[in-house]
Amino acid sequence: MVESLASIYLIGGIMDELRKGFHLQLDGVRTELVRLAASVIEAIPRATAVILNGDLEGADALIRFDDEIDSLSLELEERCYQILALQAPVAGDLRQVVSVVKMIAEIERSADLAVNICKAARRIYGHDLDPRLRGLIARMGEQAEQLWESALESFEENDAAKAAAIDDMDSYLDSLQREFVQAILECHSENSIDLQVAIQLAVVARFYERIGDHAVNIGDRVRYLVTGWLPEHKGAARFRQKSGEDDTDGIPFFPNKES
Repeated sequence: MVESLASIYLIGGIMDELRKGFHLQLDGVRTELVRLAASVIEAIPRATAVILNGDLEGADALIRFDDEIDSLSLELEERCYQILALQAPVAGDLRQVVSVVKMIAEIERSADLAVNICKAARRIYGHDLDPRLRGLIARMGEQAEQLWESALESFEENDAAKAAAIDDMDSYLDSLQREFVQAILECHSENSIDLQVAIQLAVVARFYERIGDHAVNIGDRVRYLVTGWLPEHKGAARFRQKSGEDDTDGIPFFPNKES
């Protein structure tokens, strides 16, 4: 009997140590994700400065920096897969790891979009921009940066309410994009910019808008991390209602195997 109790205590101690090790790994992954996201927050104003100032050296530097972000993203994603394979997390711990994997893709893609802004800046190098366009570019860059700052804060603080507010902030960036496109058309009709420059600027507006969308996706993942909710649940609920299978009032329903 004494030996059995000793074995139980020993196994319990080993399990506790394993859990501590797992959470240390998880904390390390979260820390690295924050650093990776901070790189994107830094890249957005740098890309904006490149296009406003015609800074070719700055463009080249940011394009080269993207290779580092790609490498760090792959390394962090591999660490997540190792945790999944070796630790087999469940429930909230599993949501943490899955959310981080999804967020890595959002971060990496946003860094790519900042690079795309730099490439567009090189294509329109030497062309003067109307003050209206310059002002809107600056405002889009500022709003995209604020979106990412809020997304990162919501992740660090596990704040679902702050994460939910990001969607409303993104609506303002969308309106800036539409205003910018309208200003591009007006400038082109006034012959202050040629067609190729107008096309490149319209694409730049789309890049900023997509950067904002990725920040919204980060916010959605934070909400999933904290509450288990995802936007897709609404669509799934609507589908079940149309199929005559839903009596959950919009709450995600996962039937048992026996049902």
